[in-house]
Amino acid sequence: MNICSSFSLRRLRALCRKETLQIVRDPTSILIAFILPVVMLFIFGYGINLDTGVTRIGLICEDTSADARQFAASLTGSPYLDVTDYASPALAGEALTRSRIRGFVVIPSDFSAKIRRAESALTAGEPPEPAPLLVITDGTEPNTANFVQAYARGAWQNWFAQRAAARGQPMPPAISIESTFWYNPSAESRNYLIPGSITLIMTVIGALLTALVVAREWERGTMESLLSSPVSRLEILLSKIIPYYLLGMIVLLLCIAVAHFVMGVQFRGSLPPLLACGSLFLLSVLGMGLLFSTATRNQFNAAQIALIAAFLPAMMLSGFLFEISSMPAPIRAVTCAIPARYFVTSIQTLFQVGDSWRTLLYPLLFLTGTAALFIGLTAKLTRKRLE
Repeated sequence: MNICSSFSLRRLRALCRKETLQIVRDPTSILIAFILPVVMLFIFGYGINLDTGVTRIGLICEDTSADARQFAASLTGSPYLDVTDYASPALAGEALTRSRIRGFVVIPSDFSAKIRRAESALTAGEPPEPAPLLVITDGTEPNTANFVQAYARGAWQNWFAQRAAARGQPMPPAISIESTFWYNPSAESRNYLIPGSITLIMTVIGALLTALVVAREWERGTMESLLSSPVSRLEILLSKIIPYYLLGMIVLLLCIAVAHFVMGVQFRGSLPPLLACGSLFLLSVLGMGLLFSTATRNQFNAAQIALIAAFLPAMMLSGFLFEISSMPAPIRAVTCAIPARYFVTSIQTLFQVGDSWRTLLYPLLFLTGTAALFIGLTAKLTRKRLE
C-alpha cells in the first residue's frame, strides 16, 4: 500500500470529524477533559496549603515567678500559636508523639535567675547568656519544626527586648528589617500552586488522552480499515493531533478563567504569550502521548507509560511542588529534560509577574524543540508501522 498519497484537506477534515465524534461520544474523555481539570484546580487551590497558619504547641512552666508568667502570656497571646499548658514534659511528649501538638516549650525552674544574670551582663556591657528556654519540636515535619523554633525564638527576643526597654536597660545594637514580597504580596502558596496545577491538567489532557488514541484503533480493529483507505501518513498524524490540540486549548482557557475569576488568583500576563506557551507545551505532551500509543498498540500499557513518563515527572520534578534548586545535582540535571518544568516557569511567570519575555524566551525555545522531537518520532514510528 502506498501511504505517501497526496495530502487532501477534505480527507483530513473527515478524519478530524471522526476523532471529534469519538471524543464527544466517550464519557471518559469528557470526564477527563472538563470535569477533572476543575476538580484538580479546586483541590490544589483549597485542599493543598503549604502556608503555616496557627501552629499547636505545648507549654510547661516549671517556674512560678512573675517573669515566667509574663513570658508565658506573650506566647499565649501570639496569633500564630495555639498554646496548651501541660503539667510535665512527659505529658507534653505524649501529646507530641500522638501529633496533638507540633512542639513544646519548657520554661525551667531557674528561668527567673537566668533572666537576672542576663540583665546584669547587659548592664555591664557584656553579651547576654543564651535564652533560658528548651524548645522541643516534631522533626517528622521539618518545615513545621523550623516554624515552631522560629516562633519561640521570636517570642523570646521580643519579650526580652520589651522588658529591657521598660527598665531602661541597654540592648545590643539592633537592625531594623522591613520585608516586602514581590510578585506574591500576600505570600499565599495557592497563588503559585494553582498556576502550577494547570501544568498537570495539560499533561493529563495531552499525554494521557492521546496515549489511548492509536492504541484504541489497533485494539478495536479500526486501524486496518484506516490503513486500507487512501489516506496519507501526515493526514493520520494530524487527525490525531488537531482535535486534542483544540480540546487542550479550550481546557487551558477554562482553567485560566476559573483560577482568575472564581478562585481570585491574579493573572498579570496577556493572551499571546499564554497561547504561545500553552500551544508548544500541549504539542509536546500530545506528541509524547501519541508516541507511547503508537509504540505499544495497547491502551493499558500506553496509559501506564504516560503516567510514569509524563504525569509523575510533571508533578515531582517540574518545580511545581518541590524547589528544583534544593534537589541533588543529578536530579536537577534530569529536570532539564522535562517539558513540564518549562511550562511551570512560564505559567507562573504569566500569573505572578506578567509578560516577561526575557523569562519566557528559553522555555519557548525548549518547548518548540520537544514538540518537534516527539511529533517527529511519532511520524517516523507511524511510517514504520504502516509500511
